[in-house]
Parts: sequence; structure tokens; C-alpha cells
Amino acid sequence: MIMQEITLNGKKYRLTLTDQVLSDVRRLKALYNAAYEDPESFEEVSSAISDTINQIASAVEPSVSDSDLDGLIQSVMKAVDEKSKETEEARAKHAAEEKAKAEKNTAKPKKLKK
Repeated sequence: MIMQEITLNGKKYRLTLTDQVLSDVRRLKALYNAAYEDPESFEEVSSAISDTINQIASAVEPSVSDSDLDGLIQSVMKAVDEKSKETEEARAKHAAEEKAKAEKNTAKPKKLKK
């Protein structure tokens, strides 16, 4: 779990980026995209959007005021994007290191002594 501090309007909030929060942010993005792509479906997904926003906000301490909720959700989404990017970069680096190591081990066959 990763702790994230978010400052909005002079107030500090703490967020623990758990798998559930990451999942909720991905779900919220998908719901936003669905509403954007088909504005007529907004009424259908607006309840799910609201529920997901409330779920994300419940992971923040202290409780978020309604006036800070929009900014908080935007900050959480940005934090999740940044952590996802860092994770992906670390995976790519690790994969490149493993590939280089494997190539090094197979590049030079050992000579047998006679």
C-alpha cells in the first residue's frame, strides 16, 4: 500500500492507494468515458459515478467536504495515474534487465578444458 498526501484549499488529506482504490479509479474513468461517448446514457451511469466517487472519498482521511470533493477526485485520479506510470516503468526496466541478463548468460558458451 502506498500513502499519498493531497492538499486542497489549504487542507491536507491522506489517501492509501489500495487495490480497491485503484480499481475504483479505473471504474470511475470507464464510467466517465461511457457518459462522454454516449451523453444520453449519462442518467444511467450517473448513479454508478456517484457511488464510485463516494467509495473513493471514503478512503481519504479526514472526511472530505463537498466543496473539496471534485478537486480531491481529480487529485486521486492524477496520483493513481502517476503511480501506474511508475509501476509500468519499473516493470519495463526489470524486464529489460532480465532480458540483458539472459542474453549475457547465453551469449558465450563455456569452453571445455581438454
